[in-house]
Amino acid sequence: MKLVAQREALLDPLQAVVGVVERRQTMPILANILISARSDRVSFTATDLEVELVASTNMSVEQEGEITVPGRKLLDIVKALPEGVDVVFQLSGEKVTVRAGRSRFTLSTLPATEFPVVEDVHAQQTVTLPQGALKRLLEKTHFAMAQQDVRYYLNGLLLEIAGPSVRAVATDGHRLALCEAAVEGADASPQQVILPRKGVLELQRLISESGDVTLAIGTNHLRAELGDIRFTSKLIDGRFPDYERVIPAEAAEPVVADREDLRRSLYRTAILSNEKYRGIRLELKAGGLTMQAHNPEQEEAEEEVEVGYAGDEIEIGFNVNYLMDALSALESEQIHLMIRDPNSSCLIKDPETDECKYVVMPMRL
Repeated sequence: MKLVAQREALLDPLQAVVGVVERRQTMPILANILISARSDRVSFTATDLEVELVASTNMSVEQEGEITVPGRKLLDIVKALPEGVDVVFQLSGEKVTVRAGRSRFTLSTLPATEFPVVEDVHAQQTVTLPQGALKRLLEKTHFAMAQQDVRYYLNGLLLEIAGPSVRAVATDGHRLALCEAAVEGADASPQQVILPRKGVLELQRLISESGDVTLAIGTNHLRAELGDIRFTSKLIDGRFPDYERVIPAEAAEPVVADREDLRRSLYRTAILSNEKYRGIRLELKAGGLTMQAHNPEQEEAEEEVEVGYAGDEIEIGFNVNYLMDALSALESEQIHLMIRDPNSSCLIKDPETDECKYVVMPMRL
């Protein structure tokens, strides 16, 4: 096996796939990247058994073959080489030699036959949508995923394809984020899959604002084709909660607030909140919203914000981080907060559209 390529032609596919290579592996082969050279096409594959990434590129192949080499070491070598230099990658026996200019590196290898590869996802449904739309869905919802929750189905993100729209939903049991996008030509048969946390974060890193992405959804895997990159992730086998039941009905009297003013006030109040529980108290009355925080050191913060509201007075507690995350995800100048009573969840949304909705459960203070 022998390849010749410019540094940049090697660097791009390596950077695209190396994110799934864990530094500490239970299986040594998983620290390696599979390099496969056929005619003038070379593919680089990395996996952690949950997520697989394959990046393909055109390259001068002087001798075909395939082998696995330490992924992060190879990337570090290529990154450290001068820009524009030609790199010769050659397999000799059980070692790979990387030459560029006056530099020469010898890397250990493991046989390609040992490398675990996902062959086919047996797609039941295929959907093509703009990468920008998928990027937006993930960015607007991923922060509400749970981390290491015993309810393993919460440690991921629900993708729901239903008729002409794709919906992303994430919840950790204390808050919920939902966003949807219209998709032309989507299959009418509804389907729900739960993408694991690592898959969501890798996919987010890979997608851009331009071009399309094709999602192939099977029973156990989701595959995304993004130009020269193929992303495959196992799906979480579990039943996602009935999120529709969690979204409260819109209140008769919404709180209309300037999104950025409210976010900054919450940020300032949060400075003196309890570092562990992050609770703040909101006092809502006609025309104004007062927020208060205190901590075990007997320190206090209080902020007042002008809001449009003409309903009953309400006192309610929330985790301030959850409120700020929702406000940061929205883009409109004004937002609606729907709080029906002191024991109800708060619904936060853009007054102009129902595309994205955020629900935060109250907390006792």
